[in-house]
Amino acid sequence: MHLKTFVVFKGVKRGMKTLVIASERSLDFGRKIARKLHKPFSKLLTKHFPDGELYLRYPIPLKGAHVILVDSMQPNPDDALVELLFGTASARAHGAKKVTLVIPYMGFLRQDKEFHPGETVSNKIVADLLSRADRIVTMDPHLHRISSLKQIFKTKTKTLTANDILAQHLKAKHKGALVVGPDGESFQWARSVASKAGLHAIVLNKKRYTSEKVRILVKSDVPLKGRDIVIVDDIISTGHTMIEPIKQFKRMKVKSITCIGIHGVFAMNALQKLKKLGSKVECTNTIQNPVSIIDVTDAFVEALR
Repeated sequence: MHLKTFVVFKGVKRGMKTLVIASERSLDFGRKIARKLHKPFSKLLTKHFPDGELYLRYPIPLKGAHVILVDSMQPNPDDALVELLFGTASARAHGAKKVTLVIPYMGFLRQDKEFHPGETVSNKIVADLLSRADRIVTMDPHLHRISSLKQIFKTKTKTLTANDILAQHLKAKHKGALVVGPDGESFQWARSVASKAGLHAIVLNKKRYTSEKVRILVKSDVPLKGRDIVIVDDIISTGHTMIEPIKQFKRMKVKSITCIGIHGVFAMNALQKLKKLGSKVECTNTIQNPVSIIDVTDAFVEALR
């Protein structure tokens, strides 16, 4: 009897039909992945019933397929989470053999501790829910009190990093700039990215009082006047971590200021606030927004092959 042989490439089997399907919030990201993988692409159809409940439908047959569902968890992270859960369960109900979730930006990870009595530790709950998929691929998740997604997920996970991509971007677009890590937690990462780009890095002293109130102290071992400054961080959310040092850098008469983030969340009109201060803003395309100019899809394609 002749048996058909499957050759496995990091989770994608030759001989199994692979479909790339993306939510509305990740259409461009999904299209790029499908094109680079040379796989069919489709949009995940969603809308809301009059009472606000989610309606979700796959517009193409899924039977026997490996479904790669692409959905970043911004904007509207609550909706995105329900879409991912419905999408995983629905794919299986319609005959998909395998479901891989590509979540360029994974939300709900920052609440990783019960800071006040009665709080929800969302990272563990979301990890349990999303573990219904066969595999999850994400980029630079916010890991503070855990060192790996494998500590909270029950399914296979692949964590990618944008470090090399950011370093190449800095090397090409910000030659001679001084790289700034906004706090001690981010400094090792910022210094690593700067080193790969052949640039010098400094760290700022940050004290956070609330999610909106942050005090930043700028200290530098090199002169700042007339320098091009690049502030790098993994997530730009409310922007307060960058707004405070921008004000101080401007008083120091630096030449230019650019804020670079992996994930541009931009809550509470943060993007407009940063631009109003005269700063340039550049992010990767893990979250679709007007400044997501740094393409990281090649890293996801390599992980999916």
